[in-house]
Amino acid sequence: MIKWSEESEIKVNIEKVWSLFMDKNIHKIMDKVEEHVLIEKQENEVGAKHRQSYREGKRVETYIVETMAYEDQPDKKHKKISFVLGKAFEITFSFTLYKLDDNHTKFIYEGQNKGMNFVGRAMMKLGSEKSNNKLVEEFIERVNREALKL
Repeated sequence: MIKWSEESEIKVNIEKVWSLFMDKNIHKIMDKVEEHVLIEKQENEVGAKHRQSYREGKRVETYIVETMAYEDQPDKKHKKISFVLGKAFEITFSFTLYKLDDNHTKFIYEGQNKGMNFVGRAMMKLGSEKSNNKLVEEFIERVNREALKL
């Protein structure tokens, strides 16, 4: 299993940063997501489900993303999602935002990727922690960059 927890301060209002995690803006922060369609409940509800397609090179994977937690308070925003990729990996991650002041937001990105079967566990062992850390850092940088454009 691979776990991560990273944080960053974004020099943008919490509401603007939070808008990046809404369905209409998901492509701005997840550039490899080709499709993100709500199929159950509302996007701001626990239990909401989306059909999502993700491109990795020439391959496109489609899976169901479920919202496991959702909080939208003036000083704290939180969304936790989970999905199974290729019947081999269970991936869970969360985005938490804290209002530091009117123009500064603390962003925490946490998650885990767990092999669900022999193939998934074997691939996890072959994968590099350095590669995973790079993906996490790139995501945090993308959120920062897109937030500054708002």
